[in-house]
Amino acid sequence: MTSLAIPKPLNLIGGDWVPALSGAELEVRSPIDGEVFTTIADSGPADIDAAVAAARAAFQTGDWGRMPAAERGRLMLRLSLRILEDVEPLAQLETRDNGKPIKQSRADMVAAARYFEFYGGGADKVHGEVIPFMAGYNVQVLREPHGVTGHIIPWNYPAQMFGRSVAAALAMGNAAVLKPAEDACLTSLRLGELAQEVGFPPGAINIVTGRGDTAGKALSEHPDVDFMSFTGSPEVGVMIQIAAARNHINCTLELGGKSPQIVFDDADLEAVMPVLVNAIIQNGGQTCSAGSRVLIQRGIYDQVMAQLAERFGAVTASASGEDAVLGPLISAKQKKRVETYITQADAPLVACGKIDPDAPKGGYYVAPALFGPVDPKSKIAQEEVFGPVLCAIPFADEAEAIQIANDTDYGLVAGIWTHDGGRQMRVAKAMRCGQVFINGYGAGGGIELPFGGIRKSGHGREKGFAALFEFSQIKTIINNHG
Repeated sequence: MTSLAIPKPLNLIGGDWVPALSGAELEVRSPIDGEVFTTIADSGPADIDAAVAAARAAFQTGDWGRMPAAERGRLMLRLSLRILEDVEPLAQLETRDNGKPIKQSRADMVAAARYFEFYGGGADKVHGEVIPFMAGYNVQVLREPHGVTGHIIPWNYPAQMFGRSVAAALAMGNAAVLKPAEDACLTSLRLGELAQEVGFPPGAINIVTGRGDTAGKALSEHPDVDFMSFTGSPEVGVMIQIAAARNHINCTLELGGKSPQIVFDDADLEAVMPVLVNAIIQNGGQTCSAGSRVLIQRGIYDQVMAQLAERFGAVTASASGEDAVLGPLISAKQKKRVETYITQADAPLVACGKIDPDAPKGGYYVAPALFGPVDPKSKIAQEEVFGPVLCAIPFADEAEAIQIANDTDYGLVAGIWTHDGGRQMRVAKAMRCGQVFINGYGAGGGIELPFGGIRKSGHGREKGFAALFEFSQIKTIINNHG
C-alpha cells in the first residue's frame, strides 16, 4: 500500500484545495499497524466560515444554484461511474485509513457509487402537487432545497457515508459542507477530487477536515447553515440538536443502536447462523445497525449457542488482506473501550475468537467475544459496545421476546427469524425501531430503503426518497386569479 495516492492535507473550499488557515495538521495512524502514514488539515472555525460562504455563493449566485435538476442528476451519474472506475485504489485507501478488510472496502466503494447513481436518477423526480381549493384559486406545493447543508459523518463507513449524506442533499440542489471524522477521512477527500474531475462547479461540495470539538462544533453551530445531518454518538447528537435549535433549523440524527435478532424455534438455523455472526463481526462490530443482541427461544437455546460458539471460536482478527473477515478497530481508544466491556462483562464468556499472531503488534486488534446467557438489563446488553461482542439472551415466548427486544434506549434495526407468517407480522409491527428484517439481516447497503431510528437512535430518515424529503422544504403558493 506504500504506493497509494494519498490526498494532501488540504480542504476543498469553493473549488480550491487549501490548507487550514492556521497551518495546523493532524497525524493519521493506520489501525492496521498503529503507524502514522500521513496528515490532514486541522481546521477551525475560520475554515468552516470560508466553506459555508463558498456553499452559500454556489447556491445563491453560482452555477450550482442555477443548474436544472436533470443536469444535476447527470453530473451525479458521472461521479458514480467515476467512482466505479477507481474502486480498487479507493478501497486500498479506505483499508489503510480505516483498517477494515479489503473486501468490505471494495463493497463500500460500490455502495458509494450506487448512492450517486440512485440520487442522480432521482434528482428530477421529486415533484410538487396542486391542491384543489376554493373557486378562483390555484394552489401549488413545491419542494425546494434548504440551501446550505452541513454534514458530519463518522469514521466507520467514510465513503459510504459520503454518498449516503451528501448525494441526497446534492440531488435536491443544496450546496454541501462536509466535516468527515478525523479518524478516517482520506476517501472523502479523494471523492471530492473525483467530483471536481467530473465537473461539479465550485462550492457545490466543500470538505473541511479537523477535530469534532473544533471544526465539527463550528459547523453545527454556524448561523448560515440551513440544515444539519449528523451520524455519530448519542452524546454528540444531543449537542448537534441543541445547536440546530439555537439556529432554528432542522436536522437528521443517526445515533447508533443495540439491535436485536430474534430467533424463534421454527427458524432455519442453517440460514440463521452465518448471518448472526456476520452481523456482529462485519466492520469489527463498528456498525450502527450491528446485530449485537441475539434473542433465542429457550427450546433451541443450547443448540444455537453450541453452533455460535463453534463459529466464534473460528474467527480470527487479522491484518486486512484478501482473506480477512475481521480487521482491527479504528483506534487505540476504541480498542481499549471494547476490551473494557469484555473484561467487565457480568455474564459467562461462551466463546472467544483469536488474534492472528502475524498481525502487526501495533495494530488495534480485538478477538470477537460471545457472552450468554446475558441478563437483558445488564450493561453489556444495554449499551452500544461498537465492537465484535455478541450478547445471547434466552426467551420463553413471543411476548417475552418483544419485551426484551424493545427494552433498551435505542431503536434502530431488528431481525426476526421465523417461518410463521402471522408471527412475522405481529413481531415486526411490535418492534419499536425504524427498520425490521424478516428471515434476513442487512440488505447490501439498502440504498433505496429508508433508514433511521427512534429514541436514542436518533430521528429523521436517510436513504431512499425519504432522504430527499429530509433535504428539502415545502413552499405553498396560493394564487388568487379571481
